[in-house]
Amino acid sequence: MRIISNKKKGAGALPKPAWLKIRPPAEDTPAGKRYGEIRSLIRAQKLHTVCSEAACPNAAECWSKGTATFMILGDTCTRACRFCNVKSGNPRGIIDKDEPKKLVSAVKTMGLNYVVLTCVTRDDLEDGGAAHFADCIRALKKSSPNIKIEVLISDLNGNLTALKKIFAASPDVIAHNIETVKRLQKAARDPRANYEKSLSVLRAVKEMITPPDRIFTKSALMVGLGETRSEVMKAMKDLRAANVDFLTIGQYLSPSSYHLPVKKYITPAQFKSYETVAKKLGFLYCASGPFVRSSYRAGELFSSARC
Repeated sequence: MRIISNKKKGAGALPKPAWLKIRPPAEDTPAGKRYGEIRSLIRAQKLHTVCSEAACPNAAECWSKGTATFMILGDTCTRACRFCNVKSGNPRGIIDKDEPKKLVSAVKTMGLNYVVLTCVTRDDLEDGGAAHFADCIRALKKSSPNIKIEVLISDLNGNLTALKKIFAASPDVIAHNIETVKRLQKAARDPRANYEKSLSVLRAVKEMITPPDRIFTKSALMVGLGETRSEVMKAMKDLRAANVDFLTIGQYLSPSSYHLPVKKYITPAQFKSYETVAKKLGFLYCASGPFVRSSYRAGELFSSARC
């Protein structure tokens, strides 16, 4: 079950600052029409997107531009992190075997050349769903040989044998989020997740690489949960020590009164300063801003980082 707060709805909530206001495109505009077309396509294919399931504030922007982050392995997570809007429960080992084929169809219709695949955590599966992940990657690459694929994976409960299955399918980017600074891990994440386990997954990906092959790694931080600037700096340094290439930093927005409350709204200037520090530390790119999420402008930033 998801951990539930005793806080009454709206009680003690911080008012949102002006820079955190965003509106979806009007339905009668080209962007609005494109947004509607993609939403209909995803529903018709019975696919899940993190854009919807995690209440991402960038859904309208990304979908209106013809991009989306697909969430595979269903819509029910076996964990219950206190920041996350994805429903939790027991999927009982169920996997949609047709999902790779559905993804191929959707990606072709949308005309994508960069795809992000993420997932719910599936502790009910022996390999955490790694084999299914690999099947999806291979199906997309077979259908579109030039496509770039980024995968945002769970920690697979630290199972490196499972991680090798995903690695062997040759995605271009393997991402895994540490989510928050070390001190706040227990308050924000499910007890089965932790800071060191997440870092070990990212480190292991790099250790599997045999030159001249290269797979980029990526992680993300939420801010506004009560962390200090020095703690954010330490997290960035720990990620670089694990040879992580890409980083995103975004404002935590509480999905409901039952989730962790926002402790502070970080200013755009503060986000900019984090980005500056990240670049000095050696990240190939850092997207840092109030509305930034893991897959924010993923294809565009990937291309610019490789140039």
